[in-house]
Amino acid sequence: MNIKGKKVIIRAIEESDLEVMQLAINSAELERMENGFCFPISFREQRKWYEENSSSNSKNIKLIIEFEKKVIGYTNILNIDWKNRVAHTGIKIFNSEYRNRGLGKDAVMAIMRFCFEEMNLNRLEGFIIEYNKPSYKLYVEKCGWQVEGRKREFVYKNGSYHDLIMVGILKRDYEKLLERESYWQEGHNI
Repeated sequence: MNIKGKKVIIRAIEESDLEVMQLAINSAELERMENGFCFPISFREQRKWYEENSSSNSKNIKLIIEFEKKVIGYTNILNIDWKNRVAHTGIKIFNSEYRNRGLGKDAVMAIMRFCFEEMNLNRLEGFIIEYNKPSYKLYVEKCGWQVEGRKREFVYKNGSYHDLIMVGILKRDYEKLLERESYWQEGHNI
């Protein structure tokens, strides 16, 4: 089963995706926006990661974002807590050519719909490094997520420490967003 947005398709990772994923992981621009630390990886290491992590399980789901049959990004649903109905999620659009076109919003909206309407989760959460303004704008301003806290000087990048912003959304917040925007109705523009 694929998760469908209005423009994007979110699907399982395939072996044919490994080369584009390796390029994205080795991208200095994308690494700068990561909350964690990435080491350069070889194709062999990417294949090993795929073999160990590509299949979804009851706690972690890793997915590809596709637009017009091209791999444009990656998303995940991690640390799924089935008792408390909570998970962590985030997206990464690999190439700037696909940014500022509503594709990120469509991917986040599709993930929220899947998590809240199919998985019956009650809460999604994520983290944004303080200088990642595009992610902040996407999640908080466009998709209705709330800033819930800040981990001060939590991330070390480029010789200095940066705060990590904690964001989250509840199922009821998502439902209110849909009432205001009618996002999934025909005729609604991204």
